[in-house]
Order: sequence, then structure tokens, then C-alpha cells
Amino acid sequence: MNTPYPPGLPPVALIAGPTASGKSALALRLAEIADGTIINADASQVYADLRVVSARPSPAEEAGAPHRLFGHVDGAHACSAAEWAADAAAAIDAAHGEGRLPILVGGSGLYLRTLLDGIAPVPPIDPAVRMQVRALAVADTFAALAVEDPAAAARLHPADTTRVARALEVVRSTGRTLAGWQADRAGGIGGRIRLAPMLLLPDRDWLYARCDARFAAMVAGGGVAEVERLLARGLDPALPVMRAIGVAEIAAWRAGAIDEATMIARAAQATRRYAKRQYTWFGNQTPAAWHRSTGQFNAGETDKLAILLRDMALTA
Repeated sequence: MNTPYPPGLPPVALIAGPTASGKSALALRLAEIADGTIINADASQVYADLRVVSARPSPAEEAGAPHRLFGHVDGAHACSAAEWAADAAAAIDAAHGEGRLPILVGGSGLYLRTLLDGIAPVPPIDPAVRMQVRALAVADTFAALAVEDPAAAARLHPADTTRVARALEVVRSTGRTLAGWQADRAGGIGGRIRLAPMLLLPDRDWLYARCDARFAAMVAGGGVAEVERLLARGLDPALPVMRAIGVAEIAAWRAGAIDEATMIARAAQATRRYAKRQYTWFGNQTPAAWHRSTGQFNAGETDKLAILLRDMALTA
């Protein structure tokens, strides 16, 4: 197949934004009209155990276009941003080699930043330091971070336990803040591709209503059985797959600790809060030149955006 790209750097389309914003539908339409390969950039959708709960594309949707890095990691393994970035770079190169447009789609800002900008050369964390940090209560971890790396504490949400603990263990183990290490990033692909990015930042009320409807549909569509199979594996509760939104809530319901209505309400609220954090991150942490699309998306809007993104990617 001849590569249909204009001269210069090879194009990569990027569709990013909060959960439930319409990214998957747009990616499928773009793949259809631009001969694209869809590459996952969502941290939960990498896990084989979580098709329903993570809202991965259905088998029918995956049959409509090549999909890469969806469900390719076993839940017993904690997939790092660096590992995903290496896999994504390889998938992008493979798509280019096939004459297809790589379409990155997802809402994990850390994954995308690592792929585009590179990896911060943080030395291995002292195991004793990591153990001390992970043994702290959530409130104590954040309070310690506020003293030892106040800039990170100001940047992070106190409930973002993973990133708060990471920032604290880095500064304690290395004597240098995580932001300091990140200033020395290396290995990103941003300089060797021509990125055509589109952020979906829809009306918040519409987005939150979609979050609520999505989780209710997950419960009705096999999410409970999926979580039960995951729990039966007896995996470490600290693994990312075990901390995905919906897993703890469904587990508590099945254990009899809460009723079904409470389970659905808690998981929907967690989904809305996650969407809010993603919305803020993409709105504030991405280049101003990245195309932003707002409003409530329907089939006509998705088609219009797909054509625009195709033209952005394939026109020099």
C-alpha cells in the first residue's frame, strides 16, 4: 500500500479528552474515512480483564478498524507509562509502515505526555523509602508532600493517592522533586511526527450525564460478572487493574457491604470526578494550539470533526 502522506514528517492523529466525551466514536469514524489504525491511550483499557468496566470498544467496533493496545496486558502486571509509550511508538511505526494513519485515542494524560515528550530519568526508588511512603495514611502522605514538595502538593489533588505517593517517594529517595526530573525528559516521539491533535471538551452537564448512564449500562452489560472474575484471581489490591473505577464499588456490593443503588451511585460519582480531573488537565496542561471542540456531540458533529481531523492529519 502506498503511503498517502504529504512530504515531511509522518502524521499521527490524536483524540483526547475526558471519559465519556465521545472519543471512541470519533476514532472509529476517522479510521473509516482516513484508513486509520486506532491505538489505545487509556490506562485502564490496556488490561485484558476490563473490557466492560473500562468501556473498551466492543468486538463489533474492533472489527470495523484495526485496533492496537486494547486489552493487551494481563491485570497481574502493572503497566507503566514508559512500557505503554514503547508499545505505542512501535504501533505507530507499524501503522505508518502499512500506509495507515495512526489514531491515538484516550484520556490518560501521563501516557500521552510520556509518548510525546519522553521519559523522566528518575533513578530507582529506595525500597525502604517506598515502603515508608506507602505505609502512610492518605492524609499524612499529602501533608508530608506539602512540606517536602509544596509545588507538587499544590498541583495534585489530595485524593490522587498514586501520584501523591509517587511525588513524595521521589523527593525522599532522590533529594530532587519529580518536576525537576521531568524537566530532563528524553526519548519522546514528538519531534519525529506531525501531530494532528483534537481535544474533546464537551458541555460538562452533558458529559456528567453520560458518565452516569455509562456506568449503569456497564452494570447491565456484564460489568458485574467481569469484576467477579477479576476478584476471583486474588490479585494484589494495589495493582492498577484493581483500582479501576467500578471495581471496588462492585466488590463492596457483592460482599454485601452496600446495596446495588449505593454501588451505582458511588461508581457514577467516581466516574464524574475522574472526568472532571481529566477535563481540567487537558484544558490546562496541553498546548494552546491544540484544536479544542466543545458542545454536545451527536452523529453529525462526530462526522464533521472526523473530516476536520482527517484534513488536519493528511494535509501538509
